[in-house]
Amino acid sequence: MFKWIFLLLIIMPALEIGVFIWAGGRIGAWSVIGFIVLTGFVGATLAKQQGVQTLRKAQSDMQYQQLPKEAIFDGICILIGGIVLLTPGFITDAIGFLLLIPFTRTPLKNALKTLIQQMIANQSVMIYRRF
Repeated sequence: MFKWIFLLLIIMPALEIGVFIWAGGRIGAWSVIGFIVLTGFVGATLAKQQGVQTLRKAQSDMQYQQLPKEAIFDGICILIGGIVLLTPGFITDAIGFLLLIPFTRTPLKNALKTLIQQMIANQSVMIYRRF
């Protein structure tokens, strides 16, 4: 798992730099900078709005004495999406918006659930309960 994260930390900046150079040649450097600032602002606004909505859903679930498991996974996706959107780059912005928009977040959230279940089944993640 850590080798994939390490590779991602090396490959992603190289890809982003390549896209910056390509986009700068197409639309100009100032347009690229403006687009990055704009996506950061829109992403932060969307992350805040989605985060508040998810928090309200979790509070509603807990009022009815239900475990807010969907809200927890939504919150994880929104947190990751918000962090990725603050990272400058077109590829990371696309990933961030996919995680923030509810329609596109659902399949990614389901994939995250499946991954966690597989990790638990393979015992690469342990769940401890306190009694």
